[in-house]
Amino acid sequence: MKYLLVTSARNEAKFIETTIRSVVSQTLAPERWVIVDDGSTDDTALIVEKYLKNYHWIELLRRPNRPDRSFTGKALAVNSALEHVASLRFDVVGNLDADVSFGPDYMAFLIGKFAADPELGVAGTPFTENGYDSGKDSFEGGNYVAGPCQLFRWSCFRDIGGYVQSHCGGVDWIAVMQARMRGWKVRSFPERRFHHLRPMGTAEKGKIAALFAYGRKDYYLGGSPIWQLFRVAYRITKKPYVIGGLTLLAGYSWAAVRRTKRPVSPELVRFHRHDQMQKLRAILRSLSRLKRVDSFSLDTGA
Repeated sequence: MKYLLVTSARNEAKFIETTIRSVVSQTLAPERWVIVDDGSTDDTALIVEKYLKNYHWIELLRRPNRPDRSFTGKALAVNSALEHVASLRFDVVGNLDADVSFGPDYMAFLIGKFAADPELGVAGTPFTENGYDSGKDSFEGGNYVAGPCQLFRWSCFRDIGGYVQSHCGGVDWIAVMQARMRGWKVRSFPERRFHHLRPMGTAEKGKIAALFAYGRKDYYLGGSPIWQLFRVAYRITKKPYVIGGLTLLAGYSWAAVRRTKRPVSPELVRFHRHDQMQKLRAILRSLSRLKRVDSFSLDTGA
């Protein structure tokens, strides 16, 4: 199977070379890797250019600096990359952030999963980040694929209409949920990990501001208030202790009071909340059996 990679990069000079080295070391190289420089003001483009001569399958696209720095940039960059390679034939398209790294057989492993299961629509793996392991420390479960590295079967990506422009974030989350709603299998395979080089959500803000934004996004994407209270209670036990959970709650409450308009359909909100309640029941069952919260499967189906 042939695969295409797309990376949207803005001011990623600190990390992007590590990502490039991971990709060029793959045992199965992509058919094309389009890196979209989304208005960087640092040396991001210069770093990418160093690799263009030796790796013909890497392309650099430049987009002008935009005054609107909303989360729509990722969707716009991916769309422009796909338009650029419209004549290319491939089976899988991957969104790859510019601040990740992984082992040399990572892509071959995931492409093999697509080849083995024609119903697999989205694939990825858990990730590590400064001692955090999403495979153990997250409540997402095996049917969610983290945004920094998502691979889609091309027919699935077309089926969901690609990435939806979302001003407050959640572009990758919306894509995964839409795929599940349409009956595609979504799997995070625990046999591998990728490493996220920078804490998610902190590219242009600090950790506390990122937590507030996450809480706001939880409401914006239709998260259940019951699930949010549970999430806040759990987050209070993690660094920064107490303040992290309260900041998450403040973000959600702020968006709720403002009745922030959601970019997702009522159908997706219902699907999402049903999914959260399934996960919450699984967590409570595990706790009632005196199991560790991070040691059970939260795979709830599609």
